[in-house]
Amino acid sequence: MIEATAKKRFVRASPKKLNRIVRLIRGKKVREARAILNHLVGKNKIPVLKTLDSAVANLKDIEGSLKLDEEEFYVKEAKVDPGPGLKRARAASFTRVSIIKRRLSHIRITVATEGG
Repeated sequence: MIEATAKKRFVRASPKKLNRIVRLIRGKKVREARAILNHLVGKNKIPVLKTLDSAVANLKDIEGSLKLDEEEFYVKEAKVDPGPGLKRARAASFTRVSIIKRRLSHIRITVATEGG
């Protein structure tokens, strides 16, 4: 079994929202995962789709002369970790300031071939 990983760091979306998307593709075949992501609505699917495409390209580059078919690839691991939060200030009542945390995420997707 050959596997390759792709990471996308500092994605400007909360880990909670990205986890809902990543949970849909975990363990699926790459073709099915792409179909799921293409039919989702919203902007948060784009970094996940790009990371999946990068992992597939990395796997094709590793296997090189083996010429395996993309039909045999599946998503072995898909994970979203929280990144550092950007702190922003906003005016509140009575001349106070409220802090807003802009959440960042790190996406890691591992794609592998089936069989041995």
